[in-house]
Amino acid sequence: MPGREQLADADVARPLAAVVRELTALIRRRRYTLLTGPAIGLIAGLSYLAIAPAQYTATATVLIDSSSMRALQTQAQAPGALGFDTTQAPAQIDIIGSDSVALEVIRKLDLVKDPEFAIAGNSDAGAVDSREREALDTFSRRLNVSRARNYVFDVSFTSRDPGTAAKVANATVEAYIHNQVETQDEVRRRAGKWLQERIKELGAQVTYADRAILEFKEKNNIVDLGNAGAAGPGAPRRPIDEQQLADINSQFATARAATSEARARLDRIEQVRKMDIKEAAVADVLRDEVITRLRTKYLDLSARETYLSARYGADHAAAEGIRQQMADLTASIGSELGRIAASYQSDYEIARAREESLEQQLANLVSRGRLTNRDRLGLAELESLAKIYHDVYNTFLQRYMDASQQQTFPITDARVISVAVPPTSKSKPNTALALAIALAIGTIGSFAAAGLRDLTDSVFRTGRQIEQALNVRCLAVVPQLPSLPLARNNSSKAAKPPSLQLIGQAARPKLEATSPTQPGLAFSDGRLRFTADEPLSVFAEAVRAIKLSIGVEGARRPNHVIGFTSTLPAEGKSTIACNVAIQMADAGKRVILLDADLRSPTLATHVEPRPKLGLLQVLAGESRLDDAIGYEPETGLALLPFIPDDRVVHFDEILASVAFRDLIAKLRDRYECVILDLPPLAPVVDVRAALSTIDSIVFVVEWGKTRMSAVEHHLLSDADLGSRLLGIVLNKANLKQLAKFEERGLQHEGYYSNLGYPRSI
Repeated sequence: MPGREQLADADVARPLAAVVRELTALIRRRRYTLLTGPAIGLIAGLSYLAIAPAQYTATATVLIDSSSMRALQTQAQAPGALGFDTTQAPAQIDIIGSDSVALEVIRKLDLVKDPEFAIAGNSDAGAVDSREREALDTFSRRLNVSRARNYVFDVSFTSRDPGTAAKVANATVEAYIHNQVETQDEVRRRAGKWLQERIKELGAQVTYADRAILEFKEKNNIVDLGNAGAAGPGAPRRPIDEQQLADINSQFATARAATSEARARLDRIEQVRKMDIKEAAVADVLRDEVITRLRTKYLDLSARETYLSARYGADHAAAEGIRQQMADLTASIGSELGRIAASYQSDYEIARAREESLEQQLANLVSRGRLTNRDRLGLAELESLAKIYHDVYNTFLQRYMDASQQQTFPITDARVISVAVPPTSKSKPNTALALAIALAIGTIGSFAAAGLRDLTDSVFRTGRQIEQALNVRCLAVVPQLPSLPLARNNSSKAAKPPSLQLIGQAARPKLEATSPTQPGLAFSDGRLRFTADEPLSVFAEAVRAIKLSIGVEGARRPNHVIGFTSTLPAEGKSTIACNVAIQMADAGKRVILLDADLRSPTLATHVEPRPKLGLLQVLAGESRLDDAIGYEPETGLALLPFIPDDRVVHFDEILASVAFRDLIAKLRDRYECVILDLPPLAPVVDVRAALSTIDSIVFVVEWGKTRMSAVEHHLLSDADLGSRLLGIVLNKANLKQLAKFEERGLQHEGYYSNLGYPRSI
């Protein structure tokens, strides 16, 4: 089974296929209209090219680049280091195409005297202004400014003269650059004037702020030491109290460190004095030359004393002398250590006294600083405000100096990279474009005309139109019959071969045609019996479809009395009725054809010999039915004509009479099919008078002539008529024209070669 996607594609393809079919049908039936439109458009395009004056377009190219301006500016002055802002492109295009630039070019080139731009006239002020406005309008229409790339603009001008086009394009670019120079100069002049005024105001504010700081310091006895001792020349100015406090604090820290160091030396010397002289720490800690020399000498004497005692004994005089020397050396070392300790004690006391003095000074400064902190807060606020004024003043002063310098450089950020040259070929009118537009307009117009013709074509041309508009089945589309001679000699016609007997159906002998008491009537117009003469023609096949529909309907319900009518006269209802009756009779059925169009009877005027008795005489009781009925000799078709009588006025009364109903009832019993050639609906009401006696109505509509509205009005307005309507026959169709409205006409490909017999069966 197909999937959902396939079904969806099929649903989409159906309306698309319908559109393609409708479009193909429109092209097929309106091909001459569709060909006429492009031809007219092409002729119009060629005519336009022949009469339109040639125009030439010259183009100059401008580059907008701010690098030349940035080369003369510092980084602070040129924050737009990225160059030209692409969002400014529309504004630059508007400036190039502005009236100020255009007027400068017009006046520079004196274009008001050029007939292409303005009509020359008198020289008074009003006329000059009028010519300038006219030249300005022409100039604006022919100037085109476009953006080629990011920073590149094309300035094009169109003129009838190539030289004028190039000259105006170049002049426009020059005027734009000149306009930029003047605009920048004006901006700089205005900026310089404003900066001067602003600098004066800021200078006054700076002076006021500095004076306020000075007065505040004098009032509160605040003295600054300037930048002395600061981190650099840009360091802030410091008050003297803060500077003194910083110095004292630094000295106090140094004194405290010196006291600690002196105390440490004193403690160490006391420890050394308690040590034995033989210990190495005495010399290592003190590092005094005297003590080091005495200790060395002591150690030498100690070594000799040990040697002598070991050799000569401890009581030896030499050993005793050496020990005495060693005792003297020990006393000398102790005296030296005492002197050093006294020196260290003095240094410690001096350092301690200095520390205490600095500590007292620091405490005094801190106490005094607490009293002045509140005043210093106000001073900081004044100094901060003064600094802001100074910064703003310096910034504006620098900008003013830069603006003054730039006024001496008349440069812009626009320059010409390609000048306009006189073109060698015309730009307008574009031959290919003009012809393409003309063909397109012609094609669109032809389709519109074809569609309009279809919309305004209010006649029936296909069976589908009938079914869609009336919701009624189309029984057949019958082609137009050729012109045939009115008189036919049936006796000279070659005898037709005998009909083959159908399976299950015995051929009926045509007793009526052979009876000597029944007159023989022949149609004088060959179109009324065309299906009998040309049974294999397209016309006969269409009539056969009508006959088949009658037979199918008869299988469902009683369908013996069939009436043929139309909306208007001359739509061919009588021809269709006669041929259906002829075809039925030729097939072996008992059929009678009644002339029920009492105002314009067909049988009475188109059969030979002219009958003398008919329907009127039978209804009036002046003649027997059998005497009034005639028979077509070849098919055995029974004919009951109506003989006109000037005394009859109310024809509807005849068809509505009881005698007519009794006659139809009698004919039902005698014949398998009773066919009535009824009058048209629009002119008379006779059909409605005879509806009670009719089983089915076949409605004939003339192809391409009878209006849809007329058919709809007369056919569907009567419910009784609609209930008996078997279907509609579209008559007199032009097969060649019909093929334009349908994909396949009545003729199958090659099956029927003409309206008569085919060349081979």
